[in-house]
Amino acid sequence: MNNRYREEEKEEMENQNQEPVVEEVVEPENDDVSKLKEEVNRLNDLYLRTLAESENFRKRINEERNRERKYSAQSLMEKLIVTLDVFDKAVNIQTDDEKLKNFLIGFEMINRQLQQIIADEGVKKIEALNKKFDPNYHHAIETDYQEGVEEDIILQELQTGYMFKDRVLRPALVKVNKKNKEEK
Repeated sequence: MNNRYREEEKEEMENQNQEPVVEEVVEPENDDVSKLKEEVNRLNDLYLRTLAESENFRKRINEERNRERKYSAQSLMEKLIVTLDVFDKAVNIQTDDEKLKNFLIGFEMINRQLQQIIADEGVKKIEALNKKFDPNYHHAIETDYQEGVEEDIILQELQTGYMFKDRVLRPALVKVNKKNKEEK
């Protein structure tokens, strides 16, 4: 056992006699450090901008999807309201023929059901008669002047307008109360 300890002591003595090896640490120059910090800041900024852009893109795509779902039936409703207007006029015909009156009663029930279906889907009529003219909802076809009625009040509705949810499906065609330049 002594031998082993002595051998270790000898090795330690030999190691002590040798000059210690000092590893030289090369520190980068101050200029290089600042360039690296600038590069890190630039890449971090680029990363954050890209992340924000991707988040905005995701939100915009989700909004577009929701809008598409909300208004997906709009083209169908545009086609239906034309047919329903014609059907509504046909149902409201005044007649003296008893057989035709019986048919009209059945058609009136069908008309009410169809009107209820499109109302449930979000279609509603634009109220125009005796309202103030609004170019967002009404399309003026004619002007006329009646005494005792305010200007820009709708005198007659020539074609019914419709809204689909919060969009104008078809503007109402109207006659508006306006003084002519000569009358003014």
